Amino acid sequence: MVSLGNEAQKTDFEFTNTWFVGARPIWAQILKNLRPRRMLEIGSYEGQSACFLIETIGQMHESELHCIDTWQGGIEHGGINMSEVERRFLNNTDKAIRSASHKTTLKVHKARSDFALAQLFVQGYEGFFDFIYIDGSHQAPDVLVDAVLAFRLLRKGGMMAFDDYLWSENLPGGPDILRMPKAAIDAFVNLHFRQLRVVMAPLYQLYVEKL
Repeated sequence: MVSLGNEAQKTDFEFTNTWFVGARPIWAQILKNLRPRRMLEIGSYEGQSACFLIETIGQMHESELHCIDTWQGGIEHGGINMSEVERRFLNNTDKAIRSASHKTTLKVHKARSDFALAQLFVQGYEGFFDFIYIDGSHQAPDVLVDAVLAFRLLRKGGMMAFDDYLWSENLPGGPDILRMPKAAIDAFVNLHFRQLRVVMAPLYQLYVEKL
């Protein structure tokens, strides 16, 4: 297991990878400036990003965090016990909430992201969230649906982050454009260019602000 610790993460969590480590310094600066109170993430896995949000924002003020995941895994998760992944998510976020200085209300949506996002829209969450993180399915059609629906839930001045911008599978015939996020993220940004501003684009993440 991987135990992560810095100013914002002093709790020992049960993580099996370091996927989120490189994003933490960037997120720390973004969250310091944005100071979000209402957050949404699509794709939670073991809860590394969720725990970072809970502990970082928990030092500032009370907040509300929505996490969407099926905990069934994608095509890249073959052989992984997703029930154990879900258990670790629940245990990790519980630890983060208990250790945070201010209360975090965690709302878990165990469902496909398109269903959960549409339901949030119907329930009146349009323009509600200050910060949205998209890290669910890596399939281009799924990423595009997540981006379009989530953007409607983001408030003006809010920020949306995309993970795995350059992610691809190691396939015998080379990368398949429909099985990677980049084409979907590019299409979303191009079609919404009058409504957003690209803030920064590290190699594996891309951030946009809603205008």
